[in-house]
Amino acid sequence: MPVERFENGAWPHPSRLPLGGGWRGLCTAPGHDGESPAESTQETFCNLGYATGCDWTPIDRAWDAVRFAVCAPPRAQREIGVQAIVPGRTLRLRYICEKDHRPVESGDLEFDLLHATWLGRHNDPRLQKMAECFLDTYLKIRTPQKVELKDLES
Repeated sequence: MPVERFENGAWPHPSRLPLGGGWRGLCTAPGHDGESPAESTQETFCNLGYATGCDWTPIDRAWDAVRFAVCAPPRAQREIGVQAIVPGRTLRLRYICEKDHRPVESGDLEFDLLHATWLGRHNDPRLQKMAECFLDTYLKIRTPQKVELKDLES
């Protein structure tokens, strides 16, 4: 579960990491819930997904990795031009959960930039937190004013 940025990792291209940068955090594996893995473990396994080399990784798990991408707003919002929806106000994140390098779950999460709030949350708090970290990294890189979201959990 990501908690804080991991700025000085040894990754050659941190922006290519699944969350757009490195993150330190707490383990959510059974028997290790809430424990903080060693920094080398977080750098080598937790930040990359597919952590089968980590002794804490459960054998039976729903997915091995989660990938995120920012997508255009839903088609209806772009084409209809509804006044209540300000163009560019809603960011849509597409997520794909992988198991054995194949997609097993996917969907979209939408974030209202104007009100800094999620329009819907994922029912798994781990995936939701990863989406929040990805979005935070994305906005820091893409927003000229370097806007930081004060509270992605609202």
